[in-house]
Amino acid sequence: MITPELPQLPFPRRDILDVAPLYRTLQDTAPISPVRTPAGDVAWLVTRHAEAKTLFADPRLGRSHPNPSQAARISDAALLGGPMGDPATEVADHTRMRRLLTPAFSARRMHTLGAHVADMVEDLLDQLAEQTPPADLHEALSFKLPVLVICELLGVPYADRDRFRVWSSGAAGLTDRAAASAALGQLVAYMHELIARKRVEPGEDVISDLIAAQNQSHYGDQQKAALAAGLLFAGHETTVARIDYGTLLLLTYPDQRDALCHDPALVDSAVEEILRMAAPSGGGLPRYAQADIDIAGVTIRTGDAVLLAGAAANRDPAAFPDPDRFDITRNPNPHLAFGHGPRFCIGASLARLELHAVFAALPQRFPSLQLAVPLDQLELRTDLLTGGLTALSVTW
Repeated sequence: MITPELPQLPFPRRDILDVAPLYRTLQDTAPISPVRTPAGDVAWLVTRHAEAKTLFADPRLGRSHPNPSQAARISDAALLGGPMGDPATEVADHTRMRRLLTPAFSARRMHTLGAHVADMVEDLLDQLAEQTPPADLHEALSFKLPVLVICELLGVPYADRDRFRVWSSGAAGLTDRAAASAALGQLVAYMHELIARKRVEPGEDVISDLIAAQNQSHYGDQQKAALAAGLLFAGHETTVARIDYGTLLLLTYPDQRDALCHDPALVDSAVEEILRMAAPSGGGLPRYAQADIDIAGVTIRTGDAVLLAGAAANRDPAAFPDPDRFDITRNPNPHLAFGHGPRFCIGASLARLELHAVFAALPQRFPSLQLAVPLDQLELRTDLLTGGLTALSVTW
């Protein structure tokens, strides 16, 4: 039975740009506090920047659980809804995976991709300009660009985007575990078929590289398919939400939009501030304790679930002066949007590249861009793991 004394995620927000006020209360009073997950189980919620940064890098936290059937569930999503992996091999498996994928996100590859991404953005903005406003920027830019980029990087046919969009959305569903697992299975099966085609007709792409590295990686086709499916999902879903949020922040803070228009050199710091401020979903990244951990006056016991609330930590006044202010000149900006430590997001360079291309071009091309509906009429996808907006209606 769910006891009423613990707060349950997701916490209510005042508006879609804000983080829930309860996060700030917990930062002040109990930065590591027990809560109910959306699935109704108990987990430790970490809301303060210092503790979140420490625990992101703590090797005693992982994604696996010694007794998965007894582990707290975070949600009914097929991805990040509960534990995964084997405690005995998790560190070695993670190290091997990162070694295999590092070339895919190398500085050389990102540099080569950079000019092409900028061209993609210009093409999409050309198409947007041909529309009669208002238009949905979510469909016109925020969704299309990350899909174009991840398809090119992985070697996935862009023509298949509608198929894997349905599967990705289904796998991220928070309320029906069977349906989410089935959608994820379809996405993996699709990647398995693509790997078979790439083995016959390889290209200059990550999936072909994974096939070529088979002898060194010791990954079978099913493992490669699951890895590629994870890259396809993570490589576009999270960036979609951040493009939406970055645009929304610039439109809500016109002084910052004007500053970026007048000084395009601010784009790098603007991207970092967008990453800090974007809060497309509630909760946090799930981990499970592999040993007892004493921190901030509490003891996290072996097997306990831990949620690292990066969005809340990124609004911690102890780490960020005036934390709720969107300031594209903020420096330093030690946000945790990509985590910290050994599990720092391997795709961070790709996300930054896409955001840089968008926000270098969008304010210059559409300096009069504005919301076409009131802020309170925009809807969050509370039914999806990745959250984000259902639509972003703009005019110019």
